[in-house]
Amino acid sequence: MAESPRNTGARTGTARRRILEAAARRFYADGIAATGIDAITADAGVAKMSLYNNFASKSALVAASLEARHAEWLALYARRARRTPDPLTRILAVFDAYLDQAALAPEPGYRGSGLLNAAAELPFGDPGRELVRRHLAEVDGILAAGLRELTDRAHAERTAQHLSYVLNGALVRSGLEADRRRLRDARALAVDLLTAL
Repeated sequence: MAESPRNTGARTGTARRRILEAAARRFYADGIAATGIDAITADAGVAKMSLYNNFASKSALVAASLEARHAEWLALYARRARRTPDPLTRILAVFDAYLDQAALAPEPGYRGSGLLNAAAELPFGDPGRELVRRHLAEVDGILAAGLRELTDRAHAERTAQHLSYVLNGALVRSGLEADRRRLRDARALAVDLLTAL
């Protein structure tokens, strides 16, 4: 007898997309722990079995949702970065991509970074926290790579760390205060830091 296929979460299709979109909206608005599977399936307009045919567990759905949010940010960044050969503009594109992502959030209802919110909510050791850590490390790498084109390696690494702290502080404050202006302020601070190079 043939073994039935195992659910790896790799299926594609309309139901999967609707489930991911509903989960992303709910996780962002209400938090991961407060969002039940029933709410997600109702929002997606699918049966609970459809969710489990596409995702092995709520944890798998959370991971896929976080991956999608990371991919969304990368695409926003890439669209801006490929427009310019200038490393300074590519560095500022990191801030601009977060501003672009913030503009996609519901109005009212902006809560800051969906990735940072998830990391704050997930328990230590959860794979979702590792995914957020990798996202932040990738952003730090983008900043450092651009800065290495402008200054020596040691100064680039230190400045990238400063920019990262400014950016992440702004993301946290913008979410707490439901105010996207904190991200614009962070971009202006980045310009000041970069001008001083």
